[in-house]
Amino acid sequence: MDIILQIFAGLCSGVISGMGFGGGMVLIPILTLVLGFDQKAAQGMNLLYFIPTALAALWVHFKNKNIDIKLACAIAAYGVAGASAGAMLAYKISAPLLRRMFAILIIIMGANELYRIYKK
Repeated sequence: MDIILQIFAGLCSGVISGMGFGGGMVLIPILTLVLGFDQKAAQGMNLLYFIPTALAALWVHFKNKNIDIKLACAIAAYGVAGASAGAMLAYKISAPLLRRMFAILIIIMGANELYRIYKK
């Protein structure tokens, strides 16, 4: 049963990642709530998972000329700095607090999407 859930988690988060929405929104809850992983372990696995899926999506978007290289490089430079700071912060925060913070982020993002749909 775990292998089926792992395949499902990978496929769903891969499709969502390919569309540019961030597969971690699917992968992390499945890893923590369904498969029983610790929040920090799930986030670490999500980051490792992100590398090949991002490269695949990047190649397709690059091929279709959907990327402003100059802007992407500038954003990436600040993203690396932010990711480093976030990783150091996550190391110091307890797993239960990190889980609550992630849940709040998902709720805020979901509420924002519902608001945007309702607004139209």
